[in-house]
Amino acid sequence: MGLVKIDDDLHEQVRRASAVMCRSINAQAEFWMKMGMLAEANPTLAFNEIVKAQMEAAEAAHPSATAA
Repeated sequence: MGLVKIDDDLHEQVRRASAVMCRSINAQAEFWMKMGMLAEANPTLAFNEIVKAQMEAAEAAHPSATAA
């Protein structure tokens, strides 16, 4: 784990988004970084397709977590 220096304006955007999405500031920044990384790795996929693929991967890794 380490520290990441980001611009003050970007930090404020993360802070506002974290409040709306009910995430910590760190969790919001991690989400944006992960989604950005996945978008760069999969340039033909839309955001919703990336989210769907991540949900399917999580289900495959932990099938009992969603079984009711």
